[in-house]
Amino acid sequence: MSSNKGEHQTVPLSVLLKRELANEKVERPEIVSGQANQSKKGEDFTLIKSECQRVLGDGVTTYSVFGVLDGHNGAAAAIYTKENLLNNVLSAIPPDLNREEWIAALPRALVAGFVKTDKDFQEKGQLSGTTVTFVIIEGFIVTVASVGDSRCILESADGSLYYLSADHRFEDNEEETERVTASGGEVGRLNTGGGTQIGPLRCWPGGLCLSRSIGDLDVGEFIVPVPYVKQVKMSSAGGRLIIASDGVWDALSAEAALECSRGLPPDAAAGQIVKEAVLPKGLRDDTTCMVVDILPAEKINPPVPQPKKKGVFKVKAMFRKKSTESTSQIEEYLVPDVVEELVEEGSARLSERLETKYPLCNMFKLFTCAVCQVEMKPGEGISVHSGSSSNTRHSRPWDGPFLCISCQEKREAMEGKTHSRNRRYSSGSE
Repeated sequence: MSSNKGEHQTVPLSVLLKRELANEKVERPEIVSGQANQSKKGEDFTLIKSECQRVLGDGVTTYSVFGVLDGHNGAAAAIYTKENLLNNVLSAIPPDLNREEWIAALPRALVAGFVKTDKDFQEKGQLSGTTVTFVIIEGFIVTVASVGDSRCILESADGSLYYLSADHRFEDNEEETERVTASGGEVGRLNTGGGTQIGPLRCWPGGLCLSRSIGDLDVGEFIVPVPYVKQVKMSSAGGRLIIASDGVWDALSAEAALECSRGLPPDAAAGQIVKEAVLPKGLRDDTTCMVVDILPAEKINPPVPQPKKKGVFKVKAMFRKKSTESTSQIEEYLVPDVVEELVEEGSARLSERLETKYPLCNMFKLFTCAVCQVEMKPGEGISVHSGSSSNTRHSRPWDGPFLCISCQEKREAMEGKTHSRNRRYSSGSE
């Protein structure tokens, strides 16, 4: 591993894929998953799509999709998202891309898919909402998109712990509290009268304690569906993912979840994590866990990291990153058992999340709405940079990508500039 700990530039995707091509021993991993659930309200759902096929110009490749959805105020939003989110994401990826292009297009497509799913569901007039933690695995590259407080963690083969999602609870995220307040929302605790405030921070009206979700028609649109996205490249040694709803994480730390399930196959591991989460105080909330092992093709047993002192984990919030793409320096990247960050994006602004750099920007159709994919005539679309105060490199209103009128209204409402519909308010539900 490089001794220069001060470098934080992102590793170029092309370098990582060239490294795979240069190493003939690298094969596609074996993906083994398991899940467990104890239900209190029946609002948690999971999504598993293994061995999804995608046709390339010279053959067929596969990818796998996993998701945990924790509904609130009813199950409708979670069910609708489970049934439609993946198709909306895939629809936002241009056709006929090679592997490198497809992986690079995923972060923007995930943003578009989340926003379209939210927009379409809210048009049904139902009031429920849902958190989403959505994972796409292509080879040893893992892409995670999340809204709400379900989480995804990764333990690499050397025992290092990585957080691949972000919590969007007001209680734990001051930046999100400031964003919602600036957009017109009111954030505070439940007032019981006489100046007494109780419970977690919530957004009013509505009383939701999350700053991002899908659905939630009865809350201001500054509660946005724009996901936090992290994309990492694992080493060929593999690792273990744990994806779980807050019923797990409110009771267990990431370290405790990994420790109690160590050495168990995914099904048994998920069951043990749920059992440990419920044991101290009983079943108070829907508690759902999914365990996904990403293994070298020749291995069928769960990864067992090197022994360490009890309770001691190597927690890595920062990933190994490099900026050089020169072929002469590719050898520098040939390091085993390293998790490398490709993408980390958390802004709630579509002007920042849908903007793509050259040459990726040329893959997307200019006169197609970047969110809902409806085709538009030249001059009909509205630039995502129109009226934006962000200082992006290409923040000119005549630059793409473009939105249709409906999606532009959605964007302005999310940023607190307008309200796209009248609101019905209710008491807190999450």
